[in-house]
Amino acid sequence: MSKRFNLDQNVYEAALERINWAFDTFPRVCVALSGGKDSTVTMHLALQVARERGRLPVDAMLIDLEGQYRATMDHVRDMFALPGVRPWWICLPLNLRNASSAFKPYWCCWEPGEEANWVRPLPDHPAVISDPGYFPFYKHRMEFEEFVPAFNEWLAGDDGAVFLVGIRADESLNRYKAVRKGEKIKKCAYQGKAWTSMSSGKAKSVSMYPIYDWRFEDLWKYVHDNGLPYNRLYDLMHLAGVPFAEMRICQPYGDDQRKGLDLFHKVEPDTWFRIVQRVEGANWAAHYARQKFLGYHGGVGLPPTFSSWRQYADFLLMSFPEDLRIVYQRRIDVFFGWWAEHGYPGEKVPDAGDIRLEGKKMQPSWRRVCRSLLKMDMGKSLSFGFCRKDTDRLLEIKARYADL
Repeated sequence: MSKRFNLDQNVYEAALERINWAFDTFPRVCVALSGGKDSTVTMHLALQVARERGRLPVDAMLIDLEGQYRATMDHVRDMFALPGVRPWWICLPLNLRNASSAFKPYWCCWEPGEEANWVRPLPDHPAVISDPGYFPFYKHRMEFEEFVPAFNEWLAGDDGAVFLVGIRADESLNRYKAVRKGEKIKKCAYQGKAWTSMSSGKAKSVSMYPIYDWRFEDLWKYVHDNGLPYNRLYDLMHLAGVPFAEMRICQPYGDDQRKGLDLFHKVEPDTWFRIVQRVEGANWAAHYARQKFLGYHGGVGLPPTFSSWRQYADFLLMSFPEDLRIVYQRRIDVFFGWWAEHGYPGEKVPDAGDIRLEGKKMQPSWRRVCRSLLKMDMGKSLSFGFCRKDTDRLLEIKARYADL
């Protein structure tokens, strides 16, 4: 096992120490299971500690997003069948980002009335929760990002609970920031532990990242040395030539994830056929999501028919449905408004700035706006997240353009 942030112990020993702390501190421990390599290893580690301490069962929560690999769901069944696991297999209609379509930028997994088009049937398992009335906090088509903290608070109750999340810092800069908070640690960490965060600032529901300092090879060494079950999808990914750094299992239609959509028809063609029917624009994204003309790999150059990036941005905006155009326009206005207060008033905004500063989000430009529009990322590359107000408005688009 490697040594990274902990210089006096290896990452395996550090993870066990953190999980033991979790059992010492909280009466209930729950693992956020996705079926991927990180959450799988986290689940095995939690069970290992729980058995040693006589603290079984361990809760395991899976949010099933319907349009996922069959191999992943087979692995989930194996994990839920392990002795000492108390599973929560959640199959509820949740609103999910769809970066594959401008007309339907969101889709709903397990959507009522669409049963004939579901990517796969509702799982036949005693742990499946598909009744919308099961959770008192659930709202129809609520955001995935809304559901998770609400579930955590509900499961924690008055006694409290810790939720083990398989996030590793070396997978991406965003994940590194999630667990290495710097000056923010005093505000969001629990008891000063850098590998924890409190849900909405409440100490009764705490997220914890026990393997945040593990490397890719540490995961597989642990699985191999202990002969543990794992998701065989990784074998198929390897055979398909997927680089180790891109071997991830998550909601596949998001702004970054859509770049890997072409893998579906290589490893599970039957699943891919259902996805093309179910998710608007999936086939288009599989063909073109990695292309330069959508802002990837250095981005597209200014088309010769336009004299400026600002003119091109106006053209792209007018190509969107009206409701979606309103959302983007509001976010663009906020984007330039913020920069106006930070050294770039309207007349100083460059049409195309320093490409390096733009890439680091340190300078505004109309070229940045165009790339956001080309990627259809809802302003993510302009430093925006998603909000309920925009989601509610965009749901109207689906009904308006349903017959196109």
